[in-house]
Amino acid sequence: MTITLMRHGKPDHSLPGRRSSLAMVEWCEAYDLAEICDLPPERSLRLAAEADIIVTSTLPRAISSLAKLGKQANRNDAIYREVALPVMPLAFPALSPLLWLPLLRAMWLLGYAGEVESYAEAKQRAILAADRLIALAAEGNVLLVGHGIMNKLIARRLRHLGWLGEKHASSRYWSSAIYHPPVI
Repeated sequence: MTITLMRHGKPDHSLPGRRSSLAMVEWCEAYDLAEICDLPPERSLRLAAEADIIVTSTLPRAISSLAKLGKQANRNDAIYREVALPVMPLAFPALSPLLWLPLLRAMWLLGYAGEVESYAEAKQRAILAADRLIALAAEGNVLLVGHGIMNKLIARRLRHLGWLGEKHASSRYWSSAIYHPPVI
């Protein structure tokens, strides 16, 4: 009875050019539609083969990652979707997405949500997501193919409930962390 949190593979979405924060809305929408363009490492293949129950978010990059693992989800659920980036309604300055992404995520962590889910709301969603994974783990080993920030929030909740992980969830593509239930 384990819960494995795995991040999706590398999305087939480029980062060229400079754009305003407002133009990042289109960039983010395209990113959310992207499938992946790389192959899973051996560890990811092994973890997928060992899973009794597989769940994914509803985003194409998670679903296509599962396809590259040669598996199908028992459940696709939007509760596991990545937290959207807030966008400021600014036409200036024009920056690279490589600068906008961490800047917008840092602003989100500091409390700016704009029109998207707030940090507090995402934490509440992660609590519900962790509870669903725990319920599924009663039936066997669970694999979630999800996303960087949401996996981190779910991992935090699992650790808070006493689940033990071999390591913390990472933001690298195909990264994974296995959590074991609390010892009673």
